[in-house]
Amino acid sequence: QVQLVESGGGLVQPGGSLRLSCTTSGIFFGMLDMYWYRQAPGNERELVAKITSDRIATYVDSVKGRFTISRDGAKNTAYLQMNSLKPEDTAVYYCNCRPGNYWGQGTQVTVSS
Repeated sequence: QVQLVESGGGLVQPGGSLRLSCTTSGIFFGMLDMYWYRQAPGNERELVAKITSDRIATYVDSVKGRFTISRDGAKNTAYLQMNSLKPEDTAVYYCNCRPGNYWGQGTQVTVSS
């Protein structure tokens, strides 16, 4: 059974940082492209960042220079380091992998003073 488990969300003040983790099981991590999406209330789910199996990273324009996606094959885990957080980054963040199109349960990130 394939599982993706996210962690690391929480409440942070504007300008603060958080690191999200997505740990996979039941699937060979090395072949996966890993994605981070987010969904704010009333909005559609949007792609935030992607890292391919060969570590090519891409980002949505709104997070470029602030967020960094990475992966650790030894831990079967993908990360999203989020710096200089803004209130508009508030959302539920979801991890996704392909092939397979599996999703994690989501982790809440709230940026507020």
